[in-house]
Amino acid sequence: MTKAIVVGSGAGGCMAAKELAACGMDVTVLETGRAFRPFKWNLDKLEPARQAGLFFDERMISLLFPEMRIEKAQDGLVHVTGRAVGGTTTLATGNALRYDRYLAGVGINLDAEFAELEHEVPQTTEHRAGWSELTERLFSAFEDLGLEPQITPKFMNDASRCVQCGMCVLGCKFGAKWTADELISDVEGVTMVAGATVEKVAIENGRATGVVVSRGAGARRKLAQADLVVLAAGGLGTPVILEASGIPASPTLFVDPVLCVAAHMEGAGLEHQLPMPFVSEQPDYILSPYFDWLSFYFNKGWRMPHGDIISIMIKMADASVGSYDGKHLDKPLLDSDWETIARAVDKSYEVLEAIGVPREETFFGTLNAGHPGGCFPLTEAEAETLHHEVLPPNLYLADASLLPRSMGNPPMLTIMALAKRVARLAANA
Repeated sequence: MTKAIVVGSGAGGCMAAKELAACGMDVTVLETGRAFRPFKWNLDKLEPARQAGLFFDERMISLLFPEMRIEKAQDGLVHVTGRAVGGTTTLATGNALRYDRYLAGVGINLDAEFAELEHEVPQTTEHRAGWSELTERLFSAFEDLGLEPQITPKFMNDASRCVQCGMCVLGCKFGAKWTADELISDVEGVTMVAGATVEKVAIENGRATGVVVSRGAGARRKLAQADLVVLAAGGLGTPVILEASGIPASPTLFVDPVLCVAAHMEGAGLEHQLPMPFVSEQPDYILSPYFDWLSFYFNKGWRMPHGDIISIMIKMADASVGSYDGKHLDKPLLDSDWETIARAVDKSYEVLEAIGVPREETFFGTLNAGHPGGCFPLTEAEAETLHHEVLPPNLYLADASLLPRSMGNPPMLTIMALAKRVARLAANA
């Protein structure tokens, strides 16, 4: 039986593993993180430390919540990733949005894969039944301003189990949110190995023979052999592994920066609402209601009670300029990026003003990001194979590294559709 190794257990990795197993392969998924556990601390107990300003560096979150990792770019941009079985899907707000225009632009049609995902992965808009009066007011304000808000389909196992705790980004304690590891939880032929860090791909005579793995600090490195290797370690992880394997990445990293425009509103209660309940898609950015826990704990401007903050999230499509070597994140924002942010901020002001919040009373959240990709962007040359010529013929990628450019949109659904196609092509190559 053909042996395949998939590196990473996020949206791309688990979908690729599922499809490879369906093609009759013996699949091992290697995940550097451990089994995911939702955030367990009582937030009220953290309040004295927050008010005292003891949370002064976002990277401290890993001490409280090891499943969340923070990297800081040289200019201070905060980048958030998940490190656990299920990858970043465990921390995501579960947005099931299709956004493949740039893939289509290079000749990649994923209609069939998206159609399959409608039946394979639970997606629902039933969460609107739990919206608060404020969320409904915001939705109406978006409509009145011509922003055409759309209810966000969510990856949910059971919408009735969602208690609107607002803590999606810290893990779901109630089993309402779907995560990618569920794709392979009962799939015959797939073995999950947690706590396994892949350092590089072993390549001999132009072919991948497996991956070099370590199981902790100081552990001996071992070669895990395979006939096929699929890297899905994420937009930051996959390029680092390939660089260590002698395959340089393109300095075209994008990250989908996020900035929240917030204000004081007594009794807003946004922190107890489902994050991103609806989305307004604009040229190069989206807008959505969102309570930013990162800013709440680490931004001095957010020292007021969480129940008294209203916030509009901006997620924008940034220029493909940047790189990561495993230690240093170089991700500059260009003038064009700041111009997009400025336009989005102005539109956020309009939304808040429409519900009675003057723009002079607003403040910003921490500029952060969580959707890295683009260091091995697909072009028309790879439209049929989804395979770059610089890679060995039995080494494939199945994550956001392949995306042609920043989407400025939640990528999970699109990554799964792409990984589904990649796995089938890899199995038949």
